[in-house]
Amino acid sequence: MTAENLPEVIPHYTPGAERLLAAASDLFYREGIHAVGVDTIAAAAGVTKKTLYDRFGSKDALAVAYLRGRDARWRAYLEHDLALHPRGSVDRILAVFDISARWALSDSDKGCSAINARAEMDDATHPVAVEAIRQKKWMRDVFADLCRDAALANADQLADILMLLYEGGLVTVGMGTFADPFAAAREAAAAILQVTSP
Repeated sequence: MTAENLPEVIPHYTPGAERLLAAASDLFYREGIHAVGVDTIAAAAGVTKKTLYDRFGSKDALAVAYLRGRDARWRAYLEHDLALHPRGSVDRILAVFDISARWALSDSDKGCSAINARAEMDDATHPVAVEAIRQKKWMRDVFADLCRDAALANADQLADILMLLYEGGLVTVGMGTFADPFAAAREAAAAILQVTSP
């Protein structure tokens, strides 16, 4: 989870572009990408629609920038908190669920932005869908790396299982099905990891 693993480019935006991205990020997350038009975004940012197209090229590119911005913040948050746990430990793996629970409380009351965005796209090759899928594959690789660091056998298989538990927590937060879904996911992950630990 080093700087080179962050989204390809986090561009330097002009003040107008920053306002556009902030407005779009709030609107896309709260209302959905398809539901929000460029006129609404431009008005919320206090700029012209022409500025939106000049700075981002298209609504789709703005939506990708929104997803990348949230992803960069999540990665920094995760990396910071994982650093508090010893490398190569099962505790470090389980910490992902605790960190995710805290992130959900402060930043994801409507669930995962990538999951929500992917659900809006019928075409898996759409730039928004491609970005959402890229983020999920990265997270699955995080679990695989953590399992390898902990010297667990079948790290890739474990990563798949942990990713399913993690994704279940994210979806359940967004749906509000029951309280503390990440605690339930963590408990299940701990039981699985206990069986597989050397």
